[in-house]
Amino acid sequence: MAIYMTAHYQIHPEAAETCLKAIREFTEYVKNHEPGTQMYTALQETGQTSRFLHIFIFENEVARQIHSNSEGVKRFTEILYPETMNGVEFKEYVLVSSL
Repeated sequence: MAIYMTAHYQIHPEAAETCLKAIREFTEYVKNHEPGTQMYTALQETGQTSRFLHIFIFENEVARQIHSNSEGVKRFTEILYPETMNGVEFKEYVLVSSL
């Protein structure tokens, strides 16, 4: 069964370029190394460019574990986490309806 998740965080504004580069590199890593990640989308809030929302869908628990323990996650979090203002908030969802 698919797993739907989000991650929400705010970064220090002076870290924007570093974090944007890390997000793009990480998304590329996921695309190339994680076939069980069905979607990974990173959004930057309009008008509050230091706030981000990532939306991701894993094929199943195995895919989530592969993602969570990947070298890509390790590199990404080493760059991102020190730049967040209050850490990263993760939430898991159940699909109700979709197009």
